[in-house]
Amino acid sequence: MGVAVTTDPVRPLDERATVPAGKPAADGHDELPQYLLLDSVAQFTHHRDIDALDHSLTLTLAELAGARRVSLYKRASEHSGPESLVRCDYGQDGGHAIAAVEPDEEDPLLQLLRQGVGQLTTRATRGPDGDYRLLVPIHRDGAAIGALLLESAHPLDALLLVVDGFARIYANYIGLINESERDKLTGLYNRRTFERQLQRQLGRAARGLIGPRCLPPAPEARLARRGTLWLALLDIDHFKRINDTYGHLYGDEVILLIAQKMRACFRQDDVLFRFGGEEFVVLLLAADEAAAHAALERFRTRVASYVFPQIGCVTVSIGYVGVEPQDYPATVLDRADKALYYAKNSGRNRVCHYRRLIAEGVLGDSVAAGSVDLF
Repeated sequence: MGVAVTTDPVRPLDERATVPAGKPAADGHDELPQYLLLDSVAQFTHHRDIDALDHSLTLTLAELAGARRVSLYKRASEHSGPESLVRCDYGQDGGHAIAAVEPDEEDPLLQLLRQGVGQLTTRATRGPDGDYRLLVPIHRDGAAIGALLLESAHPLDALLLVVDGFARIYANYIGLINESERDKLTGLYNRRTFERQLQRQLGRAARGLIGPRCLPPAPEARLARRGTLWLALLDIDHFKRINDTYGHLYGDEVILLIAQKMRACFRQDDVLFRFGGEEFVVLLLAADEAAAHAALERFRTRVASYVFPQIGCVTVSIGYVGVEPQDYPATVLDRADKALYYAKNSGRNRVCHYRRLIAEGVLGDSVAAGSVDLF
């Protein structure tokens, strides 16, 4: 199948739940039935994908609390990517609509959620319309990573400890998932997460969520226009020679420094991967080919101008291509790999665009792929 941009459908209440739709599972001083609580935890921790885990958490809490809305906010960070927001809304048809939405600066609840990240404890409040709210900070390893907000027509005080417990389980569990999705040496995403991240970035491109390409980034600025997703394949030139001459410890240091420069040069919402060895992938949103090329060229020159300890000059070759929603992931990688192969065989330390090479007639279908192992 190709890469498709999808939206979250309205899901009916889970048949395993015994709580009537829109009704709290605990009222007053009643406690949640143990079997219901344990079943909810088991179902919630079944997922191995962060997006699915986020959706499951909001749905589970909406069912247990009989809440009209549950919001999960995560602040931007090196490990979680850009600022994100997932909402689960109870519908009049007895189902829940779950969706990942772009944080809106005009949304008053966004500011409340951001404040909740800085809280030390869970707080029960009342909204201006009289609804009951439960604002729960999410911490992992002593760092604030996000917040939960439950909104209900019913008091939520009886669920305070339960929701706080779910937040702690979520924080621990997301740490395990993050660890499994990251390259052990660099901390960048590994290739097992590629297709999921590709779908996510295609969705952002379709919604026109493009920030200005500048250094340092300005996340508060957005362009109200459709963008294009670009995939770039990066390879360290003569890396085998580095390992053979200086040893693998120095080779690992070069890889670490390249990863650090990727983080510094690309935006926080660009997605960075180490695919293995000396090979890296970047998924970036840009308004057009010129903007994508400029960003990649800036990174190439930054690497080439840096003096690596003991080794001196190190360069990278880059091949890139635009991505469309109907493209197969393997096809996109193959095209970028052919552009990379051309860059390395025409002098190295270059940035090459697959479509431009095709238009110039220097890259035909017969050109062999480089080093990427396709799926």
